[in-house]
Amino acid sequence: MLQPNQHDHARSKDPVKYGELVILGYNGSLPGGDRGRKRSRFALYRRAKANGVKPSAVHILSNPHDSKAVNSRGQHSISFTLSRNQTVVVEYCHDNDTDMFQIGRSTESPIDFVVTDTPGGSKESEDSSAAPSTISRFACRIVCDRNPPYTARIYAAGFDSSKNIFLGEKATKWKNPDGHMDGLTTNGVLVMHPVGFPEEPKQGAWREISVCGDVYALRETRSGPIRGQLAQGESSALQDGSLVDLCGATLLWRTADGLLKAPTLRHLDALRLELNAARPQCPVGLSTLAFPSLPRSHSLEERQPWAYLSCGHVHGRHDWGQRPERHREREEGACGGTGGRRECPLCRTVGPYVPLWLGCEPAFYVDAGAPTHAFVPCGHVCSEKTARYWAETPLPHGTHAFRPTCPFCSAPLAGVPGFTRLIFQGPID
Repeated sequence: MLQPNQHDHARSKDPVKYGELVILGYNGSLPGGDRGRKRSRFALYRRAKANGVKPSAVHILSNPHDSKAVNSRGQHSISFTLSRNQTVVVEYCHDNDTDMFQIGRSTESPIDFVVTDTPGGSKESEDSSAAPSTISRFACRIVCDRNPPYTARIYAAGFDSSKNIFLGEKATKWKNPDGHMDGLTTNGVLVMHPVGFPEEPKQGAWREISVCGDVYALRETRSGPIRGQLAQGESSALQDGSLVDLCGATLLWRTADGLLKAPTLRHLDALRLELNAARPQCPVGLSTLAFPSLPRSHSLEERQPWAYLSCGHVHGRHDWGQRPERHREREEGACGGTGGRRECPLCRTVGPYVPLWLGCEPAFYVDAGAPTHAFVPCGHVCSEKTARYWAETPLPHGTHAFRPTCPFCSAPLAGVPGFTRLIFQGPID
């Protein structure tokens, strides 16, 4: 056993962790498993050697190919094409005080965290792989201060393999009053900073982040040509619980301190064992129900709890209460369930009847409460406070819509409040 001072000394040798990015819609890992830079969560650690960059010289060119900065692989730069015969190139130089991490769809080496489109719900639609991705190849970059308090700031767009960010003629761009150039990416990088997360979390307003890290109100549509108004006094600095939307995937930022206070997978498993120890029973078949161990794939097990989501009564899998075919409706995004509407044998309420799945991505929890509530219609189970927070959090959808979704599978939530309290029946003996 380490003594306190030994423990502190051991911990001082650990690399500094800035925080983690976790993709919404994956319950602990990608369907095919986490591999290399393509995973459901990505931890940002202080690098052995700083790789941050900061703006230095500015060049106004009649021919963008004239620039040594653009042609030099060793020099980072951002090119703003204003017209066929005028390009502004901003050179970037090395910054000893920051580390840079890049996120995007590209698998090229400059990307640290490869992110692809998240399917809506746990099942991919058959044609989703054929649809073109709306996530940029070099979507955004996060720059972290190497010294306390290790502030992490987000910027739209990332440097490509030639260390260049290129905003073409049609991209939204402008010159600021202080003279520096700025712009937006095609589908934009949106950010929402909550207030009081996670203790008393309240949703903030969705904003758009520029290439230079300024904060703007949203455009009329996602890729509209006119930028929103500058959000005076607002910052691109990420805080615990900040959401980053890349138009196809939404990422949750958890700070290192926030993760220390969040429940762990071991804690969630202890809650599962406690729930199973109460020996909940199916009121129809009188069989004992049990949530399978975490983490796990979505394959149904014999003792799996099922629930009628309109009333919350928990049962085992059974064939009672089947509605005539003409009364059935398909429930969008039901995770592995029949998707049909059924009549609860206990209270006669009609609604979706689906298997229950424990939410096993700890980063999505805002507290360490018991798993008492399930999202509708997917059946993912978590604490009441967590269910309420996500049900009240509208996430970007399409070009200008917002809707609350289950953080564990990205299924759009149905009805209000979007979740239900589960009613378990204890053993009769």
